[in-house]
Amino acid sequence: MLDLSDPVVRVLEIIGVTAFAISGALLAVRKRFDLVGMAVLAMATALGGGVLRDLILGATPPAAFTNVVYLVPPLVVSLIVLWWHPVLERTTRVLMVFDAAGLGLFCVTGTVKALEFGLGPVQAVLLGVTTAVGGGVVRDLLAGEIPTVLRHGSELYVIPALLGATVVVLADLADGPATPTAVSAAVLAFVLRMLAMRYHWRAPVPRGTTSD
Repeated sequence: MLDLSDPVVRVLEIIGVTAFAISGALLAVRKRFDLVGMAVLAMATALGGGVLRDLILGATPPAAFTNVVYLVPPLVVSLIVLWWHPVLERTTRVLMVFDAAGLGLFCVTGTVKALEFGLGPVQAVLLGVTTAVGGGVVRDLLAGEIPTVLRHGSELYVIPALLGATVVVLADLADGPATPTAVSAAVLAFVLRMLAMRYHWRAPVPRGTTSD
């Protein structure tokens, strides 16, 4: 059974925090925020989903406030992006790549923690998705953007996280191997999100409307 003490899950969570922090810092650059604004947006993006997850679970204070390991990546990332953002922004989709990485990683760690707290399969999947999209929603709202998850005509965002979280739950029910499951689920969500952006896959819209 997967659990948060598994080193792989820990590593995935830190990588997810870092990936989301980069996406937040890059958006701050595009919005012409200063260093303080960059750090705030990077931290909100990196930690927002996890804080929301912990509050829902009643795991208070949230891990972000009890373990300094979660605070270091957003601060370091802000300093790096401050000086190296021209390199990171050479391709217009860099921000979305890091966002997709965070999405894939957090849908796994969020679902794992939900299962560890005894939630049922459906509830665990929903909380995994909430963890995955929460940071991006907070980032976009603070930056004055319509959240990607709600944006008209945006490529698949929730569905990749939903599928990744479902893989984790199914593997847990089948008592599958922890490490391959965690990595495979994160990669699945990431790849689906990237393919959706590449080929413009979108969720169905009401009849008589278009996604463009």
